[in-house]
Amino acid sequence: MPILVIETATAACSVALLEAGAVLASRHEVVGRGHAERLVPMIGEVVGDTAIDAILVDCGPGSFTGIRVGIAAARGLGLGWGVPVAGYSAPAVIAAAGFAADRTRETLAVVMEGGHGEVFVQCFAATPFAAIGPFASLTPEAALAAVGRHYVIGDGARRLMALAPDLPHALALPEAAAARWLPAEHTQLAPTPIYGRAPDAIPAAERAARAR
Repeated sequence: MPILVIETATAACSVALLEAGAVLASRHEVVGRGHAERLVPMIGEVVGDTAIDAILVDCGPGSFTGIRVGIAAARGLGLGWGVPVAGYSAPAVIAAAGFAADRTRETLAVVMEGGHGEVFVQCFAATPFAAIGPFASLTPEAALAAVGRHYVIGDGARRLMALAPDLPHALALPEAAAARWLPAEHTQLAPTPIYGRAPDAIPAAERAARAR
């Protein structure tokens, strides 16, 4: 039962074809803001003539544009292929990869680049795999206090390093292939955006309503 995984929530753009926990094919590139241009060709390279049974997509938090590009592609392909589409969160897949890289690690804190100088933070336990608490958008100072003694992983770790240079950490972006390490219950989100904070842009209708 091949599953297509789409990952565009951050500066990385990656896709993977998974089956029974194995990676049949994958592509991963750091594209910054070029998800829309690169995603479809990458999907074609990975899928080829394979019949897909389901699609998984990263719902965020992360880049507003990247999240929407990935979800739109997943929904469109799901409709066209007649297969179910579900989601997972960016912190969860980063945490799963972190635990897979070091099986002795019991907990860790995912710290991702956010916006307006803040970072997204969420802590996880390895066994059983679970979020210790909800994710939050915090200043680097508040994030440093929130992670405590946890090992830190994610592209937002660099902001904490400016405050605590000796903090154990690894810089990392989410990869589609890492979804193979997610327990099933973490791959059943509705394919809708998880932004983590309010959008910078306010729709015209909402601006008009606020002005009344």
